[in-house]
Amino acid sequence: GQLVESGGGLVQPGGSLTLSCATSGFTFTAYVFRWYRQAPGKERERVASINNNGVTRTYADSVRGRFSISRDDATNSVFLRMMDLKPDDTAVYLCQAVPGPTIPSINPTYWGQGTQVTVSS
Repeated sequence: GQLVESGGGLVQPGGSLTLSCATSGFTFTAYVFRWYRQAPGKERERVASINNNGVTRTYADSVRGRFSISRDDATNSVFLRMMDLKPDDTAVYLCQAVPGPTIPSINPTYWGQGTQVTVSS
């Protein structure tokens, strides 16, 4: 399976971006998806997750109310809508797919290569 992120870039503080994660090679609807971010000198942080049926969504305290995760089962894609961006949101954002509750956990976990988000004036 493959995950390919896109949509990153340079944005001013207070601006918005939507990241996309295109997937292939596995049963999309059986997987839970998470967005992580990795900033230089900082630990990798999980910022959002969405369960396999799209009902349960969780967010890190640092982004709750500003970020929104969604999934489109028709196009096998996951999105992260980011609003009111701050310089502290600057990081590489990575998409992860983990087996959901309807399939054996022995199924593989997948990672994308990441997309850079830079928030600066």
